Amino acid sequence: MSDSRVIEVDIPSDVQYIEKVVELVQRECALMKFGARQLMLNLAVALTEALSNAILRGNNDDPAKHVHVVARVDTAHLVIEVRDEGVGFDLEQCTLDPTTPGNVDREDGRGLFLMRQLMDRVERFDDGRGNIVRLTLRRE
Repeated sequence: MSDSRVIEVDIPSDVQYIEKVVELVQRECALMKFGARQLMLNLAVALTEALSNAILRGNNDDPAKHVHVVARVDTAHLVIEVRDEGVGFDLEQCTLDPTTPGNVDREDGRGLFLMRQLMDRVERFDDGRGNIVRLTLRRE
């Protein structure tokens, strides 16, 4: 058995595909002995938020656009990259603590804030083809 796996999928910009992608990544992580809490909470919530953001914000819910997902999992780490076809955004500005008085009324950034709380690392960059959010989770 190989000690690492790569999952690569391309989905239409439609929220109906989110659950299937999350289940696919969870299944591979389970094979690598990630804990139930990490699979059902950290991974499920963070990946759902990343995919939702890519579809609804990055691709503006345009069914002609796609979201590309690459997940690399081994016995120690999970690294997921979610690429949309949108323009970039300021990760730091979008992940201000929504529980603080100055940010309570903001409608954006809660998903990214959650991702940062649940994953070990969240990064954003642009590869010239789209906006990429990279999520990293260390196996407990």
